[in-house]
Amino acid sequence: MARAFLLIMDSFGIGGAPDAAAFGDEGSNTLGHIAENCASGKGDRDGLRAGPLRLPNLDRLGLGAAAALASGSRPAGLDYSGTIDNAWGVGREVSNGKDTPSGHWEIAGLPVPFDWGYFPDTEPCFPDELIAQIVEKAGLPGILGNKHASGTVIIEELGDEHIKTGKPIFYTSADSVMQIAAHETHFGLERLYEICQIARDLTYDMMIGRIIARPFLGETAKDFKRTGNRHDFAIEPTADTVLDRLKAAGRQVIGVGKISDIFAAKGITKSIKANGNSALFDAMMEAETLAGDGDLVFVNFVDFDMLFGHRRDVPGYAHALEAFDAMLPRFISQMKDGDLAIITADHGCDPTWRGTDHTREQVPILAFGPGIGPKQIGVRPTFCDMGETIAAHLGIEPGEHGSSFL
Repeated sequence: MARAFLLIMDSFGIGGAPDAAAFGDEGSNTLGHIAENCASGKGDRDGLRAGPLRLPNLDRLGLGAAAALASGSRPAGLDYSGTIDNAWGVGREVSNGKDTPSGHWEIAGLPVPFDWGYFPDTEPCFPDELIAQIVEKAGLPGILGNKHASGTVIIEELGDEHIKTGKPIFYTSADSVMQIAAHETHFGLERLYEICQIARDLTYDMMIGRIIARPFLGETAKDFKRTGNRHDFAIEPTADTVLDRLKAAGRQVIGVGKISDIFAAKGITKSIKANGNSALFDAMMEAETLAGDGDLVFVNFVDFDMLFGHRRDVPGYAHALEAFDAMLPRFISQMKDGDLAIITADHGCDPTWRGTDHTREQVPILAFGPGIGPKQIGVRPTFCDMGETIAAHLGIEPGEHGSSFL
């Protein structure tokens, strides 16, 4: 039975991108700096974790070795020195951005050679004409925010006013996004989605990658909390990916988490939603029971990025990594003969770096399964090699970009 599993540790970069300086990120290293902080005690948090970073399962799969290949030094605490019994190496992105769609599309075999549209770091940040059109079409009394901001911070700042006035909260970041936050009950979840769709329709020509609905609950700034009903209204991939080729061949492509949103459902045959890494892992295990010969399960573990990378939370990120590592044996024990799994990432989000945005980094490629033997695959010149490896493994025609490493 030949099945494939793509596990994206969202934002888990390992440094060393040769073009990092062009993005203002030279020297960033998500894994390396987390490990360094943990070794020095700066990754400790009472009641959460303490001591050096411990990722024994990922390290045995080649994480420490891949990090050393990418950045020239092995992260503190990743000291596995035995034989790596699977394929491992480093992925290097060629797409122009350091954002979620660019990374995922390229992993699926479609690099992004064009530039996304971005909103300036000014206040207000959105064009007056665009906001006027959204307000008119959606029948809104106006908007709040209209600036670059952290999602949790701006909800705490403006949530009370939003509930009182009925004005949704609009904000952006260094990514190609417009984010719209609103209260699930006072404002309405479906109404929030409708406004996001209006914004999506009005921003296609601007090449804004995603309009993101950010619903939240709570009654005061002290207890406002974003919910799992986030929805990304993304631009469709501009050409077919390995997902489309698999779907055309009659295979299942099961997207877990925000995968379907990232690809605007293009190439996805079934989507399973879940909130939080633990629930996403459980959803992946559910998808594993549904996947048959020739199928792909594609899952994004978003907490690393959303909860810890952007919030520059080193102990939280370290704890999430250790929890993920501890869950891995459950998945590995359920793999069947012929299965291939690839653990990788879509970009970096170094929690020690300046600002709150993604960082341009290389990513680990850890490929394993019952029939996958030891192989150092080196530094792959494009993330597309992962998509082409899956295509070859599942026996479908190759795409235009990248090559299989197995």
